[in-house]
Amino acid sequence: MISSLVRRAALTHNDNHFNYEKTHNFKVHTFRGPHWCEYCANFMWGLIAQGVRCSDCGLNVHKQCSKHVPNDCQPDLKRIKKVYCCDLTTLVKAHNTQRPMVVDICIREIEARGLKSEGLYRVSGFTEHIEDVKMAFDRDGEKADISANTYPDINIITGALKLYFRDLPIPVITYDTYSKFIEAAKIANADERLEAVHDVLMLLPPAHYETLRYLMIHLKKVTMNEKDNFMNAENLGIVFGPTLMRPPEDSTLTTLHDMRYQKLIVQILIENEDVLF
Repeated sequence: MISSLVRRAALTHNDNHFNYEKTHNFKVHTFRGPHWCEYCANFMWGLIAQGVRCSDCGLNVHKQCSKHVPNDCQPDLKRIKKVYCCDLTTLVKAHNTQRPMVVDICIREIEARGLKSEGLYRVSGFTEHIEDVKMAFDRDGEKADISANTYPDINIITGALKLYFRDLPIPVITYDTYSKFIEAAKIANADERLEAVHDVLMLLPPAHYETLRYLMIHLKKVTMNEKDNFMNAENLGIVFGPTLMRPPEDSTLTTLHDMRYQKLIVQILIENEDVLF
């Protein structure tokens, strides 16, 4: 598992700067007044739709030049309107963090006061209170108050964390890797299956990999308190399978067919967290 250790070391090398690659989110734009391409430095001709602008960082380039711009988008916090429903890599780049801050904040709160709570992650909190937490993060970012004084029911915080993962436009386990994880789960031999899961993990974008790693370390802690919370790796797999991975095509039949494999993947990730990551 050397490649995993090397990657982990690279991800945690410098806590103050994270070089996660991010493609620009270019959209056709009509510029008012004269504009020059920030890639080739030539004038952008025309009256309308002269070029494209990255809606995450504001880079202005010719449409043709956009095909050659490197994946070096550095999102501007002023342009990121939400925490929820925002692309995972975009959010961590904007905040210059390893993982989405909502994940860190929620997990810290859950581990501080909820690990022994019966049915942790399985029991649902009130939907309206979970929506309140979502709005607090969208409005206040890392200053959102999710303390016991404000939300005494820990199930509201677990609900808000699960909702964050469900709302991601690209799931933590990405659409590109979904079918590979499902195929890995179908391998009968346990050792071969574990190796296949590890190989697919290496295909995840760094920010997704790091978020999944951090979550699995947390869920392993949850299982270590099973005698109090009654939540083992299989139970958590049932909860988090469809939360962390969704099929690329919106098919109810595919989702139903894959549910047991989604559960198994998460179960494997939790039980083998120390080896896989």
